[in-house]
Amino acid sequence: MDSVKTISKHNRSRISKMLIMLFEHWNLSAKDQLGLLGVSKNNRSPLQRYRRGGPLTNDRDKLDRVAILLSIHKSLRLLFPHNRNLVYSWMTTPNRAFNERTPTKLIDEQGMMGLYIVQNYLNRQIGR
Repeated sequence: MDSVKTISKHNRSRISKMLIMLFEHWNLSAKDQLGLLGVSKNNRSPLQRYRRGGPLTNDRDKLDRVAILLSIHKSLRLLFPHNRNLVYSWMTTPNRAFNERTPTKLIDEQGMMGLYIVQNYLNRQIGR
């Protein structure tokens, strides 16, 4: 059975609330939020829907993206357990590992591959 179909509308609504809260913690612009979701930067309707508690779109791309974003946040909390400011600012801080681009910019430029790059980078940092 396709795992996308097993996520109920209720659970996708809960996940969208977590996602919006995460975006607020990371202090991302609407354009950055849309870029992380792989949505056109001119289409703000998904963000508005999620802010009202609407469910995430039931498609693999969105669910995979959100899973990776939540994984990134978890990794940041593990790496910096005593520094919330760094946990919340890391995504918008230029990083030497990404040629002085912010993780958000890297993801915007490279899409899903950028998400994997950031996630793998953090996983390697945790494994040190």
